[in-house]
Amino acid sequence: QVQLVESGGRLVQAGESLRLSCVASGRTFGSFSMGWFRQSPGKEREFVARISANGNATYYADSLKGRFSISRDHTKNTMYLQMNSLKPEDTAIYYCAAQTGAYVFDYWGQGTQVTVSS
Repeated sequence: QVQLVESGGRLVQAGESLRLSCVASGRTFGSFSMGWFRQSPGKEREFVARISANGNATYYADSLKGRFSISRDHTKNTMYLQMNSLKPEDTAIYYCAAQTGAYVFDYWGQGTQVTVSS
């Protein structure tokens, strides 16, 4: 079992930056990949970014490359999503997830709301 708790979401102005955090517990932090997803009202949940178990490999949705950055701190059991130059279309609930198996993200946090006003 992996427990995930996100934080950091809030209301910001377009162009501002924001960093989300996700604290993981219940399993050795360096033993699973992690990722961020988001869901806007009326839309399907979409992939944002993924980071490997050791943090050496990262992957991003093409549309977000260059603005978003994923990282993890093994001393704090925490994953981060740094979001820069935020746009109103980035407004969504952001979820962190853990991939303990081979192919799917099988543990999810409760989500944190990010709202970007124009």
